[in-house]
Amino acid sequence: MALDVGIDLGTASVLVYVKGKGVLINEPSVVAFDRGTNRIKAIGEEAREMLGRTPGNVVAVRPLRKGVISDYSVTERMLKYFMQKAVGRSSFRKPWVTICVPSQVTEVERKAVEDAAYQAGARGVVIVEEPIAAAIGAGIDIQRPYGNMIVDIGGGTTDIAVISLGGIVCASALKLAGDDFDEAIMRYIRKKYNLLIGERSAEEIKIDIGTAYCGVENLTREIKGRNIVSGLPVTVEISSEEIEEALHEITTQIVDEILNVLEQTPPELASDISERGIILTGGGAKLRGLEDLIHIKTGINTLTAEDPLTAVAVGAGHYVEITGCSRIGTRSRE
Repeated sequence: MALDVGIDLGTASVLVYVKGKGVLINEPSVVAFDRGTNRIKAIGEEAREMLGRTPGNVVAVRPLRKGVISDYSVTERMLKYFMQKAVGRSSFRKPWVTICVPSQVTEVERKAVEDAAYQAGARGVVIVEEPIAAAIGAGIDIQRPYGNMIVDIGGGTTDIAVISLGGIVCASALKLAGDDFDEAIMRYIRKKYNLLIGERSAEEIKIDIGTAYCGVENLTREIKGRNIVSGLPVTVEISSEEIEEALHEITTQIVDEILNVLEQTPPELASDISERGIILTGGGAKLRGLEDLIHIKTGINTLTAEDPLTAVAVGAGHYVEITGCSRIGTRSRE
């Protein structure tokens, strides 16, 4: 029996789905290594804890940027670690891997992902666009002749696609997503309060009180950082309204791109989307008020998938089974 694995190789996190077992890995795509010896010190959550806290000889890096591989050798080692952790080092069967890429990647970038998966120990590799996997993971029957719009907001990219009959009819990919939310929060707080905060603090603020539309609720939170002028640690209170202001430019670009894709959509499929709604997936979909903002700007009901964070990985794991995609022609490394 073939061992099927679906991998969401994201800029912010890696999720690994094993058929029959569910999502077994959900860890940050961060690798810490010693620059002197080039030895890996930590991968995943343990490495994320080191971000901004390492001595000079140890660096914690994200080997993927904006949805594509920026450091091939580190990505390969990270993939191998997560695959072995999910499947088991003692497994006699190499897994068949379905791995996701953003919808607008080049053939060179696609090939780099495929080769990294083979080098990490895959028996065979199937590459699938993230919106297709996200739609499957969200429970949509992509094979039917109906238009479905998926907006997948990951860590590095936002994929917007209209899907019908198992394929993408029109799509767009923005290199703006969850990581850009964090950076926008850091810039805003630095500019308004002369306060320096780190990536992890910005992410915590986004999760705790972040919003794209303040008609939802206005929350407040204390944040700690270093004052640029005095150089001393200080604490300030920040509100959801301020975070909405910080994120306004990015959320506006995402909404504008959704409107652009809707304008390119054939009339019959646009009618289906108007009736069935827009589906949000990815970690960025959990931002408060995003559903409301898109609904207000497009006039189309917008819903978030039941488990937006794992939708892509689960969809990748079921892709071959649901689409009937043949593995014939997929080169095997056994």
